[in-house]
Amino acid sequence: MPAAIPFAAGTFSQGPGATDAPHWYVGVDGGATRCRARIRDAGGAVLAQAEGDAANIHVDFASAVSVMRSVVGEALRKAGIGVGDSGRVAVGLGLAGLNDAADAAEVAEAFAGYALARAANDATTACIGAHAGADGGLVIAGTGSAAIARVAGAETIVGGRGFALGDAGSAAHIGLGALRAATLAFDGLGPRTGLTDEILGVFDRDVVRMVRWARAAKPGDYGSFAPRVFRCAARADPVALAIAASAATAIGALTGRVVALGAQKVALVGGVGEALRPYLAHDTAALLKPPLYDATDGAILMAGGAVATGREAAQ
Repeated sequence: MPAAIPFAAGTFSQGPGATDAPHWYVGVDGGATRCRARIRDAGGAVLAQAEGDAANIHVDFASAVSVMRSVVGEALRKAGIGVGDSGRVAVGLGLAGLNDAADAAEVAEAFAGYALARAANDATTACIGAHAGADGGLVIAGTGSAAIARVAGAETIVGGRGFALGDAGSAAHIGLGALRAATLAFDGLGPRTGLTDEILGVFDRDVVRMVRWARAAKPGDYGSFAPRVFRCAARADPVALAIAASAATAIGALTGRVVALGAQKVALVGGVGEALRPYLAHDTAALLKPPLYDATDGAILMAGGAVATGREAAQ
């Protein structure tokens, strides 16, 4: 039987109907693109999973909490766990945009009535899952980008400062780079390539329409353009190659920092992580390994649960 891993930074609330030992553990991975929940029993077996819309508390706190509650509720229903059993359910939440203890406490309060609710930044839960609770580092290249080192009881998050101030190695900034290049090409201020033509084509070559779209666009919207960049980069499009190289440089810097903080093992996760691998420096690419488990299981471990032997959830 796998051992439970002590949880990391965050906060918790003890529900009024709680028992000493929860029967079920729910892990939540709330990101800027989607929110996922997974339920495991005390022995680590997966009982059910559910998925919903984006849950980034930095973008919209109330909406993110609503999505998380809905996804957790759906997963519990799928597992046949009723509302009356919430006092026997522990919940771990790894959330994009969670930066301090006050946020963690407010999120945990939204899950009052459960045996335990513990919240942390999604980089924390991803790192816990990546190394099954052991020390190590993690580099995230998803809608946003960040890194974390968990070494000898100390936890340091690097980056993850949001779309406006950070995320240079992210899908969102890769997409942003593509749109910026397209507007420069339209105005005759930058090179015209297959990528810039493709991006402009999405907006019927109407740059004013693109500008209006950008006013309301969220990081995930920009990130949806990243696959176009990688497809064009594979065809040696010079603009696409420059955008991919810039993102890879940012991922290399995050990797170097967590190694400097003492992480001897470093995992790479995120929707564009593997797509960026060909553009990473050789030493960096060799160092970055796949995770043992994903962020959703990391949240379960943080809540005191266990994961079954094997890597069925690292996806």
